[in-house]
Amino acid sequence: ILVRHRDAAERTLLTAIESGATPAALCDILVSAATDRYYGDGGHALDYVNKAFESLEIIGWQHAATVLPSVVRSLAGARGGEESNSWRHPIDLVPLLEDAFAQLSAWFEAGQGKAWHNEAGLGHDLLEDDPAQLIESLRTAIENGAQPSQLGKALCYAAALRIARFGTANEFGDWITALHTFTFCNALHQSLTRLGESGHHDAVRGVFHGAMSVYLDRFLNIPPAALPGERAPLNVETDNAEALRAAFLDALDTRQQVDESATAVARYLEFGYNTAPLFAVLARGVLREDADFHTFQMLEAAIRQHAEWGDSPEGRHILVALARYVAAHSPTQRNALQTAEIALRLHRGEALEETRDEE
Repeated sequence: ILVRHRDAAERTLLTAIESGATPAALCDILVSAATDRYYGDGGHALDYVNKAFESLEIIGWQHAATVLPSVVRSLAGARGGEESNSWRHPIDLVPLLEDAFAQLSAWFEAGQGKAWHNEAGLGHDLLEDDPAQLIESLRTAIENGAQPSQLGKALCYAAALRIARFGTANEFGDWITALHTFTFCNALHQSLTRLGESGHHDAVRGVFHGAMSVYLDRFLNIPPAALPGERAPLNVETDNAEALRAAFLDALDTRQQVDESATAVARYLEFGYNTAPLFAVLARGVLREDADFHTFQMLEAAIRQHAEWGDSPEGRHILVALARYVAAHSPTQRNALQTAEIALRLHRGEALEETRDEE
């Protein structure tokens, strides 16, 4: 991968599969290769690796030789952050990270046998605007016993807060910048969880890459948008669960109802209502739009990360981030929804010539 020799990388991977390498070993191989470059392909390279493994967990590992080589092309062709100007100027992040990677094994050795449970605190620490301090925060956590999956969880929360506090005065395209960081961090967290303690420290380099991407996204929170209820009480006309879910969908019918959508979701969560119906509504809010790849990524990653935190302030912040992102990208023409509804009516044997008024 380092010399961009795609054929050789595919042969190496296929040899590992044919030789009976375990799923964890294959994950270690690919994630380590992905993190050889800093935040490769804007985070997509690692995200593709994670999706390949998620697919195999569904369809069966007997398909590994077909599925896994499909990610090699993106890995070999990925451009890393170390090759981009933003990672080099005005602060050169690469030497800072290289120095940290040289000490990574020693940090983990110092943390052996210790218990650490401060993911939320670390997540907030990773929002600081000093890259050297971010590395120091990660070092302290590791030396105090933080496990790789815990580091990934904290990193995901920090990335989600960038979206939850995204200022709407930014350019619209900047939503994607914050989205890429969050989905990269989610893919990394899933990969580190899959690896467990068997993973090599090379994969943990991705945590530092993600932290630097969170740092580079800091301008998106200047000034930071307020979380629902942070500066004033949550004001929603109803406290009925069904009405709040409907209020969220109604807000998506008008452009830039970012705060209104987030408030409806926050109010719903504040009352402690069941999240399963809320997830269904959030999914419908995405699926009825002509959503692009990124919005699907946001939906999946946010719900998966909420499962890590549960009904906690951090879990609520992650769903607020999802609500704000979806609202910012709604409404669309909803052509795909119309096509799906026609297909469903045909499937049920209904007459298409009937008008909506007649229905």
